[in-house]
Amino acid sequence: MADGRPQISEQLLERMFGNLLRVGVLVAAAVVLLGGILYLARFSGRAPAYKIFQGEPADLRSVPGIVRDVLALSRRGMIQFGLLLLIATPVARVTFSVLAFAWQRDVTYVVVTLIILAVLLYSLTGAYVSGGG
Repeated sequence: MADGRPQISEQLLERMFGNLLRVGVLVAAAVVLLGGILYLARFSGRAPAYKIFQGEPADLRSVPGIVRDVLALSRRGMIQFGLLLLIATPVARVTFSVLAFAWQRDVTYVVVTLIILAVLLYSLTGAYVSGGG
């Protein structure tokens, strides 16, 4: 390029995007699997009480609570954290796309991808931001 920045090929970008998604899904699956194995090792003998509905504890309904549970080595916290990683993987891919298009100075794709990122983030946090939920 004329501005001295190296050109990123589309093949390299696609390979990087694919690796990001692959690694994200594999790490998320490994975390959920580890949490699930530890959970079953501890609670496999208990019979569930299906007649009484119990929702998730409050600490497993927020990102800070889940992180605290993971740091405390909570089995259910690990499972929830793995699910958060799974949700974060496509968000990271879209964020990476914004950066790649900005690097290439492709304004149209930057704008379109930022709109997609905004829709994704709103769908994940909109209920809490707008007062619902």
